[in-house]
Amino acid sequence: MKHYALAEINITDPEWVADYVEHTTKLVEHHGGRYLARTSAVEKIEGERTPAQIYLLIEWPSKEASVAFYESEEYRPYREARQRGSNGEFVLVAGEDATGVARV
Repeated sequence: MKHYALAEINITDPEWVADYVEHTTKLVEHHGGRYLARTSAVEKIEGERTPAQIYLLIEWPSKEASVAFYESEEYRPYREARQRGSNGEFVLVAGEDATGVARV
């Protein structure tokens, strides 16, 4: 089953960004991931929270592929740099409709 990584990121120290983008893009693709969005172009439609600076959406062929990327030694230094230089949320979403009504 496909899974989707969704991140909302607020950059607190931009030092890590260029290196992160350059190297992690290839790592994501190597692990079977595909970027669907990596952007600051968002339009809030509903809710009270302030939108994050950056939104990221990656499609993974499986949960295992996503976890293998996230926990890989190759990604670790970039993950740690991102965590030091930003704050936000990073979640993994199953590509399913829990109600069974929609075709996913």
